[in-house]
Amino acid sequence: MSRATDRHPANAPGDWYVDRRCINCTASQTIAPGLIVERDGQSVFARQPATKEEEIAAWRAVLVCPTASVRTESHRIVPDGLFPHELAPGVFRCGYNARESWGAHSYFVRRVEGNFLVDSPRYLGKLVASFEDAGGIRDILLTHRDDVADAARYAEQFGARVWIHEHDRGAAPFATEILRGRGPTPIRPGLKAVPVPGHTRGSVVFLFEECYLFTGDSLAWEHESNDLEAFRDACWYSWEEQAQSLARLADHRFEWVLAGHGGSFCLQAEEMRQRLVALVQRMRLAPRFEGQ
Repeated sequence: MSRATDRHPANAPGDWYVDRRCINCTASQTIAPGLIVERDGQSVFARQPATKEEEIAAWRAVLVCPTASVRTESHRIVPDGLFPHELAPGVFRCGYNARESWGAHSYFVRRVEGNFLVDSPRYLGKLVASFEDAGGIRDILLTHRDDVADAARYAEQFGARVWIHEHDRGAAPFATEILRGRGPTPIRPGLKAVPVPGHTRGSVVFLFEECYLFTGDSLAWEHESNDLEAFRDACWYSWEEQAQSLARLADHRFEWVLAGHGGSFCLQAEEMRQRLVALVQRMRLAPRFEGQ
């Protein structure tokens, strides 16, 4: 198929477009909300970038897309330095999302007591070099079985410990640290794993410094509604248990939701807690899955 016919017709006219190879992982939509949207079951440009910030967002969308579907007609060269992208002091979105994790976002956190990676991007030399320059990776924290991607290669490269819950450990047989039960598990001062069964039986969130919550696929920010969301149509274990897990999560203080799938956002801790409580109420009103 030629590039001319690759372009999905729902894209706005202009240089930027998303081609038909898009798997609708939504990664580009969360990087460039409002600019890239879902139509006809895939991502497309709703309009062309109009500002420098939107142009940068479009370029970042190029680098998160796991199928290389975000493109320009003019075949411009991607600028350097877009990823890892610092979202908060020492907290970075990695970019270079992996198809194996259906385009899930991953995160790198730089701290003097040891850096850690949450879930995994594709294994790339430029990311390896960036992590090496920052002091390496001490721990790799896996939120659940779906977003393991190239974690094994990063673990081998940096001699990192790898954490995953026992109920999802089959996806990461190379893991060195197995989380068990449903209670919080300290990983080091200021960092703990909180099991949140629901999306998968072994889903975990990682809470850092009572500020940053790395949520995998259990909780996300929805830019269109400007609120927290959970994925009713991508709940592989139990919607009821996911609601119960998120209800317990409201007992923990955090300001950032840093999602694998879906958007990431920061609010004052009390407002974030209130929104989480409201989300749980909405979840409990939703019809149960057949068979649950």
